[in-house]
Amino acid sequence: MSAKDSNGNELNEGDAVQVIKDLKVKGSSITLKRGKVFKSIHLTEDDEEVECREGKTTIVLKTCFLKKV
Repeated sequence: MSAKDSNGNELNEGDAVQVIKDLKVKGSSITLKRGKVFKSIHLTEDDEEVECREGKTTIVLKTCFLKKV
């Protein structure tokens, strides 16, 4: 299986994705606003999750809240 975004497009290593909904980051005071773009994502073992860098912090996001740019 492969990771797919909210529209069903296949995600690959290093793709850029956009957040489609305001998200609160668990365990932090950070809120990711709709439209935030993450470049150069990293795929994980789980097809429903990807790793992104927010500053110096690595966060894991569900693919159902992302759209390929």
